[in-house]
Amino acid sequence: MHTYILRRLLHTIPLIIGITFISFILITMAPGDYLSKFKMNPQISPEKIEIMKVKFGLDKPWYIQYLKWLWAILHLDFGTSFTYQISVTSLILQRLLNTFILSFSALLFSWTIAIPIGILCATYRFSLIDKLGSFFSFLGQSISEILLALAMLFLALKTKWFPLGGMHSINYEYLSLGDKILDLLHHLILPTIVLGVFSIAHLTRYMRSQMLDILKSEYITTALSKGLSKSSVIIKHGARNAINPLVTLLGFEIAGLLSGAFIVENIMAWPGLGRLIMEALFSQDLYLVMGSLFMSSILLIFGNLIADILLSLIDPRIRLD
Repeated sequence: MHTYILRRLLHTIPLIIGITFISFILITMAPGDYLSKFKMNPQISPEKIEIMKVKFGLDKPWYIQYLKWLWAILHLDFGTSFTYQISVTSLILQRLLNTFILSFSALLFSWTIAIPIGILCATYRFSLIDKLGSFFSFLGQSISEILLALAMLFLALKTKWFPLGGMHSINYEYLSLGDKILDLLHHLILPTIVLGVFSIAHLTRYMRSQMLDILKSEYITTALSKGLSKSSVIIKHGARNAINPLVTLLGFEIAGLLSGAFIVENIMAWPGLGRLIMEALFSQDLYLVMGSLFMSSILLIFGNLIADILLSLIDPRIRLD
């Protein structure tokens, strides 16, 4: 396992370099740059713009800018944000925790609901439970996250049961620790539902399909013939084997949640990494965009690595191979 993990980590180096190189080219190919908005202002002289261009390093060719940025990354420095004039690293760390909280809550929410529903649908195949589960699965996969987020905001506006956006209430700083946690959970409810619905839909379908195959296996028939209870066989033998392939999806789930969080954070005003990337793209804040994309790529790559490690822990046969 240690050799496998080390080999995977070494493989990530050229992968990350390739991702950052392509991202940098695409960003620099976009028309204009961070200083374009200042050029439209007649009160700012061309001399001042030239000084700013030298200060931000925009006077150098794109490949020189990329190599300087890559060298800074090796020293764990993402550069300085053009807009905020502070370290990109500190900005990303502030927002990354918020995105992690939202993504983790959506992951926990979707897996907690999808796995039992998938098992029930497979166990009671063609029953009312199975039909309802299939109906809501197709419905969840059909609904757009944008439409669902807008619907949740409309619900919050009409009922006043949930906050309209953000992560904390206005008086958050004056609350006790317990009230702060409750306030955060209250703000998490709607974004978590929006982000988790699609995951619940396809995980339920996948779990149902896996369980149906497992229930047809000979060892399940043998266990039932020995007098073991059906619930015990399904939970201890069937569900454990059926969930193995779903663990491999964990890395892709993390990627999907990150991309989904990009949309949810911007619509529901959640101060996370996705919203930071959007703000940086609109302002063409080069180093902030690159730093955010770099961090998102790291999370995706390590998400897949964690999924493979978890799968080997669950299934000893894979670890032996």
